Amino acid sequence: MSVYRDVICPFCGCLCDDLEVTVEENQIVKVRNGCAISTSKFLHHHENRVETPLVDGKPVDLKEAVKEAAEILKSARRPLIYGLSSTECGAIAKTIELAELVGGVVDNTASVCHGPTILALQTLGESKCTLGTVRNRADLIIYWGCNPLDAHLRHLTRYSAMARGLYTSGGRKDRYIAAVDVRETKLRRVADLFVKVKPGGDYELLSALRAVVRGYDLEADEVSGVPRDVILELAERMKKARFGAIFFGLGLTQSEGRHMNIEAAIGLVADLNHHTKFVLIPMRGHYNVAGANTVTTWQTGYPYAVDFSRGYPRYNPGEYTAVDLLARGEADAALIIASDPVAHLPYKAARRLAEIPTIVLDPKRNMTSMISRVVIPTAAAGIEAEGTAYRMDGIPIRLKKLIEPPEGVLPDAEVLSLIIKEVEG
Repeated sequence: MSVYRDVICPFCGCLCDDLEVTVEENQIVKVRNGCAISTSKFLHHHENRVETPLVDGKPVDLKEAVKEAAEILKSARRPLIYGLSSTECGAIAKTIELAELVGGVVDNTASVCHGPTILALQTLGESKCTLGTVRNRADLIIYWGCNPLDAHLRHLTRYSAMARGLYTSGGRKDRYIAAVDVRETKLRRVADLFVKVKPGGDYELLSALRAVVRGYDLEADEVSGVPRDVILELAERMKKARFGAIFFGLGLTQSEGRHMNIEAAIGLVADLNHHTKFVLIPMRGHYNVAGANTVTTWQTGYPYAVDFSRGYPRYNPGEYTAVDLLARGEADAALIIASDPVAHLPYKAARRLAEIPTIVLDPKRNMTSMISRVVIPTAAAGIEAEGTAYRMDGIPIRLKKLIEPPEGVLPDAEVLSLIIKEVEG
């Protein structure tokens, strides 16, 4: 029996690094400190596995599956490579290499979640810090358009509301928590102030807060369904905070306004920094979606939606993003890595994946693997393979290998290297 300490959880963007995992006879038998989702992922990682490589639903050896995958990508006119948010950075780097080699388009799941965040940050920049700084210093925390109690289960206790830090030794007693959302969520029971905003009204509310912070009088009785006195109270608390942090989620990025909402939030934080210290941090979902953006940026200059069809990287969200490429019927082959787009993308995009030869690299069976021509099982990063992942605040953390994968199953990076070698001939 082996006990691994300081294990990193490969589930969400929190990348909690204080887990204790017990392994017996190459099976995980106990997990401490993990949330319910994390514990389930570790204890049940071996269930619903892809047991052998498949081509047209028939078991084959790895060499034949790699050869078929390479042939599909080489013969395609407009291959799409998509996913990457639930694998480690080495595999992402290999993916970019492969996309350039076959003249394809490479996109990651940020294009359907925090893509608008990246667009806004490219335009205006950002005021940010580490989650450790929030834990140690923040006395005002605002959750806008997100619900960590359902999506990032340990965020409040480990990094924000409940956490005890260097200058916040009282934990929850030392902090004021506000939540802004279009509906009442579980977070209302935790928050000192819950602000219910009309759907699509985030931009107007952010603009009103900016006006008040800048010293302008707010004449309207309400903005986006929020009473004037609530706006004035929140703005005053923001200005008087010792250190404030706004965490935001898809309620801002995928509602009306999209990247304009984020630009308004960035502007609000910039205005607040004339009075105090304030930061803005996106609540990234998959454990390495931030790494997918980071690796793609350092290798191509762009964070997602990168086209190599002309032999050099081009970037154009809305044209080279996976949903648009598939919905228009342009993609004639697809390689899906550590993702399940058939279960999550819009109908037209998902249907296109069923119409074209699709390759899946994933440890588990999913809806996308069910319609794919080639399925190659891979080792689960952070459990059966080591590597690097980026936390939601941009901090790289090294994932650990705890157990051996099933016989013959390789990590994503090694499978991609085999495909690259086959493509090169």
